[in-house]
Amino acid sequence: RDLVRSRGLGDVYKRQGINAEYGAKAMSNYDPDHDVKLLVAAIKRIAEPLPDGTYKTTFIKIFKDEILEQQLESLVGTMKAARNKGFIDFKGQMLLQGAHDNVEVTLLKS
Repeated sequence: RDLVRSRGLGDVYKRQGINAEYGAKAMSNYDPDHDVKLLVAAIKRIAEPLPDGTYKTTFIKIFKDEILEQQLESLVGTMKAARNKGFIDFKGQMLLQGAHDNVEVTLLKS
């Protein structure tokens, strides 16, 4: 809250109808591990299982999954976290809708 005041964002948020305190509380409760678990479950649900125990799908299938869309705040951020933890792999730094729709995403472990 003090950061909002010091940068003068409180007035901006008020004009836009945004409750700055709510946003700060919501972010303090954010659990990236929980989101990674949701992503892993979604990939297992929508991907093709392979004989080696991994699952493979395309980014667009993950992006357009209606259930996951309702569960995650940031798909790109969650995918980066899952990749850093060794759960998934894909080519490139990050995936964006349109440009990377057909990039394969592999679930390595669950």
